[in-house]
Amino acid sequence: MSNPAPASSAPAGAPVSQAIKDGGAIEPVREILWGTSAGARKYETAEELPDDMAKLIVRLMTVQADTEFASIQQHRPWLDRAPTLEDRWIESRIVADEARHGLQACRILRDFGEPGQRLIDELLTKREGEHKLDAFNLPFDRWSDVGAFTCFVDRVGVYQLRAFQECAYGPLARAMPLMLSEEQLHLNFGYNVLRRMAQHGAAYAGSKEEAQAAILKWYPRALDMFGHSNSETSRKAINFGLKRWTNEEARERYIREVTPLVAAMGLELPPPEFDRRVL
Repeated sequence: MSNPAPASSAPAGAPVSQAIKDGGAIEPVREILWGTSAGARKYETAEELPDDMAKLIVRLMTVQADTEFASIQQHRPWLDRAPTLEDRWIESRIVADEARHGLQACRILRDFGEPGQRLIDELLTKREGEHKLDAFNLPFDRWSDVGAFTCFVDRVGVYQLRAFQECAYGPLARAMPLMLSEEQLHLNFGYNVLRRMAQHGAAYAGSKEEAQAAILKWYPRALDMFGHSNSETSRKAINFGLKRWTNEEARERYIREVTPLVAAMGLELPPPEFDRRVL
């Protein structure tokens, strides 16, 4: 079998597994690209999966679906309260995207039969304040909350999805491209909300001070979302070929990305340890 071409972001001759680990995009392949089973054919059904790997996929997809449904609850009040017509249209797009992403995660849970369906049924009963991650239990009290959440928290979601790109479970790997494409709208929207608040103030909505306060509120929750720095679960996910990075590796990449973005708005990030609850 010939090896697929490496991603353009990787040095010439670098193995594809390194390219995907570094965040490169590659043509879809059928073999596992990293972890202890690198080179073997990807798993295509839940029945094929080793028990520990199956349990981890179920756990990850349950959290993924929970965040998508929780985000709908947070955004819903702003569908008819956003300051401009364009903002309201994008809010409706975001809610629709989150619903589809939640459905996609639940479709993967359905691969696991009755236990997966029970988890889906439980997810559909959860209300605001009952979700697993802190960031998804906080209401959007101000328009600046919407901007900071989509700029910072949704960006963590993108890192989580990127970590699954070309993973060892075929159905999950194939769900990633469209989800990632749709999430890009959310990030650009959040950035522009904060930028307009900082640069135009009340002529748009809120003020620079309000935008800065929202960063102090949501940036720590975003960093918490990556999980514990020395998580054994994240290492298992890499060994299984499910995720590319440890929690701390992904968090460091994220910080490097958002630092210049915030500076370009004329705003400031707090230190990474500020108001953190998950270290």
